Amino acid sequence: MVAQRLMQISLRKDYRESLLRILADRNILGMTEDTVPGERCSLSILVPVDEAGPIMDRIEHELDASANVSVLLLAPEAVLPRPAEVPQPAQLAAPTGPAKTAGVSREELYADVSEGVQPSRVFIIMTVLSALVAAVGLMRDEVAIIIGAMVIAPLLRPNVALALATTLADAPLAWRALKTNAVGVTITILITVGVGLIFDIDPAVPAIAGRTHIGVTDLVVALASGAAATLALLTAAPAALIGVMVAVALMPPLVTFGMLLGTGMLQPALGALLLVTANVVCVNLAGVAMFVAYGVRPRSWWEAERARTATRTAAAIWVLLLGALAAVIYLDRSV
Repeated sequence: MVAQRLMQISLRKDYRESLLRILADRNILGMTEDTVPGERCSLSILVPVDEAGPIMDRIEHELDASANVSVLLLAPEAVLPRPAEVPQPAQLAAPTGPAKTAGVSREELYADVSEGVQPSRVFIIMTVLSALVAAVGLMRDEVAIIIGAMVIAPLLRPNVALALATTLADAPLAWRALKTNAVGVTITILITVGVGLIFDIDPAVPAIAGRTHIGVTDLVVALASGAAATLALLTAAPAALIGVMVAVALMPPLVTFGMLLGTGMLQPALGALLLVTANVVCVNLAGVAMFVAYGVRPRSWWEAERARTATRTAAAIWVLLLGALAAVIYLDRSV
């Protein structure tokens, strides 16, 4: 069964027919209407997840949603009776107004991403726990422990949020994402430098040695991780395993850098730091590319123009950095 959303729409009764016209060419799985006294009415509409965004866009575009219509979007856990799979007819007329955004609605996507982008107490605790468990796994060269640390995945949302903020030219969200990323990275480095001061770190351990240099395959993993994390949010897929992928790309080399820095092994520590930088660049570049490919953009045309400029500028910076990293890899292999 496809992912679904329940839209609870409250509106003035004289806007009811306009709303029904908007819904006429959409894939509606079920609809009920509540009769309430007064000038307003309420409709509950069950739709596939990728229909919620276009419907909300048309309501915003064709109706005065600020005063006349309010929409509450919910994710149902289960539905009875199970709705039949309704194929998307190819002949459906394209709606006027803003372009369709695939997957979850823009509002739901923004809420999902921005919710976890703050250096809260929970985020700090999760970062500390993830860093400690990853450090133990790296020192003992045990993949199972490293993966256990990655399940916590504290750096997933801040990096995806930064990509979304770039795509939407949303400066406040970008600032919160950068601040949360900075807090997470700083805490991780402080914790793992302490681990390096207390314990004897063997740089020859395969789990550590493998993260003190950068290769083309590391860039591929980071690009795939960023794309997969973004796709999970866009399609409302479970993000737990995707979080593991992003954490694998970001947290282990960061922990490796901190531990080696704490032991005074500067050269391998710099190699791990270079890997962290490459992974951050790749994750954000892939995230921006996925958001653009799926048509995520602001609703109004003037915001969209500003967002296009910001996206092109950021993408150019990320690509230049990626090119510089590729050059470093090439020169390192030539030496």
